Amino acid sequence: MTTAARIMIVEDDDIIANIISQMLEKKGYSVVGKIASGEEAIMKSAALKPDLVLMDITLRGSMDGVSAAGLIFQLFHYPIIFLTAMCDDAQLDHAKSAEPLGFIYKPFTEKDLTANVELALYNHSIRKNHLVDCPAGDPKNIMDALDPIIIMDKTGRIIFFNPYAGWFLDLPEDQILTKYWRDVIMLINDQTDEQLKDPVPEVIGQKTVVSHDFNTAIVSKSSKRWKAKVTFRPLLDTSERFFGILLYIKEKTRDQIKMAQNFRAPR
Repeated sequence: MTTAARIMIVEDDDIIANIISQMLEKKGYSVVGKIASGEEAIMKSAALKPDLVLMDITLRGSMDGVSAAGLIFQLFHYPIIFLTAMCDDAQLDHAKSAEPLGFIYKPFTEKDLTANVELALYNHSIRKNHLVDCPAGDPKNIMDALDPIIIMDKTGRIIFFNPYAGWFLDLPEDQILTKYWRDVIMLINDQTDEQLKDPVPEVIGQKTVVSHDFNTAIVSKSSKRWKAKVTFRPLLDTSERFFGILLYIKEKTRDQIKMAQNFRAPR
């Protein structure tokens, strides 16, 4: 028996979202989520693992549908179909950056919807054979990781964090998402407690990896503190264009801390 395709709907009009859901379920698709904002769509996509995302171009909030769709595709390679009531030339050019597999114009019929969905699923089944690995890593591995993983946009604002990072940060989601990373956590010298220089401008300017290892600690706003190795890595899309930054925090074990102390001890 063929598994039903999993579809995530991103639409801030509840009535339209419910209509779409009913149309899809009637045709045997599995609706795995109905989401109202671009920020939440990025967060939920890694956990929901949709086969296709239906994304309204105009969404309420600080992130429009095109920006959210572009990041979802760039990060996790989930295919996108845009929903829109209108789309002028400027919007169309902007939307191309998300590499969508279709546009559905409102109002639409059940036939319009299902025909576009079938075509997009088929085209992506061919396209994904030519896609390189996801730049931030496999979504399942990110979600299951027992280390904090935080993803920022190309200005250093947080757009995604995995469950372990959520536990460490110990803040409501709305106090993390879209915030500049240093407004949420601090990177400090563990010996002097001095805040270290922000690595993000260097990552942005030089598109290079920046790591801090010795005498490094991470401190959350809730005062959790870890001795850690911290790595900031630039993220590049399928065309090798810079679009974001991955922050990986690796907590040091007691043995690693002791070994480092012995290595640096005077002889």
